Amino acid sequence: MAKRKPVIGFVCDVTAVSGHVAHLVVEKYIYAVAVGAEAMPILLPGRVSDVDGTPASETIDYDEILSLVDGIFLPGSPSNVAPPLYGRPPEDQVLPADPNRDAMSLGLIRAAFAAGVPMLGVCRGCQEMNVAFGGTLHPKLHEVGEDLDHRYNKTLPMHEQYAPVHDVTLERGGVFSGWVDGSARWRVNSLHEQGVDRLAPGMAVEARAPDGVVEAFRHPEARRFTTAIQWHPEWHFGRDALSSAIFKAFGDAARDRMASRRD
Repeated sequence: MAKRKPVIGFVCDVTAVSGHVAHLVVEKYIYAVAVGAEAMPILLPGRVSDVDGTPASETIDYDEILSLVDGIFLPGSPSNVAPPLYGRPPEDQVLPADPNRDAMSLGLIRAAFAAGVPMLGVCRGCQEMNVAFGGTLHPKLHEVGEDLDHRYNKTLPMHEQYAPVHDVTLERGGVFSGWVDGSARWRVNSLHEQGVDRLAPGMAVEARAPDGVVEAFRHPEARRFTTAIQWHPEWHFGRDALSSAIFKAFGDAARDRMASRRD
């Protein structure tokens, strides 16, 4: 019998496809977790609706979700976290809103932390984790200062959009630096308009962009891996030592959670 893999629950975008409500996760994230973390991905719908889009239930049972999974993955998205959720006016919304994902992800992050379930957030997932733990965001980084434009060029081919474009400084003595033999800098891609403004209380910074923006952090009080990354390690895992280490560590934490539940 094949050895059981840990189950990773993916928070989905809730969006319209051909007039229907759909729950979506882009394949690159699924592949990176399935292969890089050696885990079994499953999708967690943000809401359950009738065919006409009417919600069947307004209540999300986080305990039930966490009883099914060994880890939570929060992927990037075409949408942004709603500004009122971190104290900004609604008109600061730039990319499309996804209130159903917001309702699912923020509560799930807090519940997973309390239950000791490992989490990895990428791009929007990083921003969600900062908000869920009490931090705030810049809704438009490029309007803060001329050096704070982290957006990508949508006219470029996909492989160029996701190419490394700037260094991050890895925290001396941090977990990330340890994964890459004490390196102080690492080259990463950058495809975001929002970014961390005030980091949530108690978080440990793992990487900063040259302009000082926090690009990665972790929760040092978490029982298991609870890490947020603003760039896109899923695009380079398997070819990049830091990206590979991130997904391996996430998978190892999920296996630890799986073993503890079995015991």
